[in-house]
Amino acid sequence: MTDRRRFLRDLGLAASGAFLAGCNRISQSESGARVLESAEWLTQRVQRIVSPSTALAREFTEADISPVFRPNGTTMPQTALYQSLMKNQFRDYRLGVEGLVDRPGEFSIDQLRALGERTQITRHDCVEGWSAIGKWQGTPLGALLAHVGVKESARYVMFHCFDEWGEDTPYYESIDITEARHPQTLLAHSLNGAPLPVANGAPLRLRVERQLGYKHAKYLRSIEVVSSFEDIGDGKGGYWEDNGYEWYAGI
Repeated sequence: MTDRRRFLRDLGLAASGAFLAGCNRISQSESGARVLESAEWLTQRVQRIVSPSTALAREFTEADISPVFRPNGTTMPQTALYQSLMKNQFRDYRLGVEGLVDRPGEFSIDQLRALGERTQITRHDCVEGWSAIGKWQGTPLGALLAHVGVKESARYVMFHCFDEWGEDTPYYESIDITEARHPQTLLAHSLNGAPLPVANGAPLRLRVERQLGYKHAKYLRSIEVVSSFEDIGDGKGGYWEDNGYEWYAGI
């Protein structure tokens, strides 16, 4: 990572901490909500100027891989469907693709592999302050989107997951179409040369290497291409965003 990118990341994390500490109080008013939305839009605009859509996250060597890749978030979904798939070693797993696409459908891991493969060694940066380097293999999300055909009105890709948080609240996340088509944005099925461990998101997880770890949704159940996420969850684009995190988490 360059000194400039490291500086911006550290500055952003510091600002996010202060921002989140007061966001609940600020967001209670209509004017406060507009301030928060404007600040997030500015953060995204600055990040895109410094790191344009074609810029790559740093990639590492085999020697840099962390001895243990610490899992983030849920480590064992308890939903009946996930437990059933796991008992069968995910042989019956299919990723659903729906929404603003020309050819919705369901895809096995082998069908996703047939669309293209990419391997990359990257660093996972968690908002909790830890990081780990891992070797990921999977299908570029852009290849899947090209295969199903994305409609012109599409703006975001939603990721619906098997794990639930709180009372029957399925985990979900989202990124914009630009990030979805980035070459390093993967639907990853392997970590360090082996199928994903359950704790790390088996059988399929998102890798969106230019953003913080909470954006990397695990246990993918389906993908939904949408023009807006205002009617999904609390309308903020993700589970943690519904609970005060910023939607755009660029590093």
